[in-house]
Amino acid sequence: MVETFAVPSPEEVARPPGIMQVVPQPAENADGKQAFRIALLLPLRSEALGRAADALRAGFMAALERDSHGFAINVVETGDSPQEVLAAYVTAQEKNDMVVGPLARSAVTAIAASPLVEKPTIALNHPELRGDPQIPPQLLVIGLSIEDEARQVADWGARENPSAKALVISGNSSWQRRIAGAMMAQLQRLGLRPRSVDLTPLNGYLQDSELVALRGRLQSDPAGVLFAALDPDQVRQLKIALSAPPLGDIPLYGTSSLNPGRSMYRAGPELDGVRLLDLPWLVQRDHPAVMAYPQPIPRDEARISADMERVYALGVDAFRIAREIAIQPQRRFQLDGVTGQLTIDFGNGPSWFERVEVPAEYRNGVPVPVTQ
Repeated sequence: MVETFAVPSPEEVARPPGIMQVVPQPAENADGKQAFRIALLLPLRSEALGRAADALRAGFMAALERDSHGFAINVVETGDSPQEVLAAYVTAQEKNDMVVGPLARSAVTAIAASPLVEKPTIALNHPELRGDPQIPPQLLVIGLSIEDEARQVADWGARENPSAKALVISGNSSWQRRIAGAMMAQLQRLGLRPRSVDLTPLNGYLQDSELVALRGRLQSDPAGVLFAALDPDQVRQLKIALSAPPLGDIPLYGTSSLNPGRSMYRAGPELDGVRLLDLPWLVQRDHPAVMAYPQPIPRDEARISADMERVYALGVDAFRIAREIAIQPQRRFQLDGVTGQLTIDFGNGPSWFERVEVPAEYRNGVPVPVTQ
């Protein structure tokens, strides 16, 4: 049974962060060999990241339950500050063979910039390091990245529409600007000359006046392909505004931000043809790896958001990667993961990680996998 997104007990609340919760596993295997010890560093009671940490832990434990032989897991609760995480990380390294975590970007940045990494460490987010810094060779970064996803989308759209004029349409939130910036940069690297339009939604919805202006711009200065850094409701508005030919025939691409998750799908043709990338966990339910693991259970009656589904899936793949590295620490390998096709090179100098996500297209309100 999968660990649910459970509310901490009073005893857990009273326990200070950093205390290890040992998941019951024998210290030794049946053959007398020491179990491989993995510390899972998560901010489980963080106001900002607690729910995501709980989802990731549930996914990690679901994968552990399937392949638990030979492993002992220590769940290490951390505080929010990088200093608290660094202290917990040092202790975790001393008592374990591998560390998985931390989750917060600031904490990963602190560890990546420190001289502390001595044992295999799988970071669950991407560090913010300026220039071209040398990440410790024992640190493998596997976090979900909207920038990486945006670059893959740009490659896909450019490949299917070679030499077409590209227009990147973005909202005004920070994550939308990050997606748009990564798309623009990648399209430029591909030798295209992308243009951009920055919209200013009110209360999350696109303004009619801006949609009218965009429609006029596309009629006078046509684009051959559109890229949307928007949310699902906004891209629905955009598609309706551009539905009349010839504008309705312009291919439209986006990231997983266009997918609200299974509980929020709305049947209908408004989004038909919109193309996006997402994790197999969200859009490829018949994928063998996806079918092998149970679905997450919410801690309350609220629906599990698509973002929490993605974090749960990251937890599943985090254990699978950790297991492979534990079995054979110096090699390059591939995993047919629930977060994508994964390629990992670890233990042979600087670590390297790549995730290729699933291309999908909306049909009657549901993203359906397609071949590129």
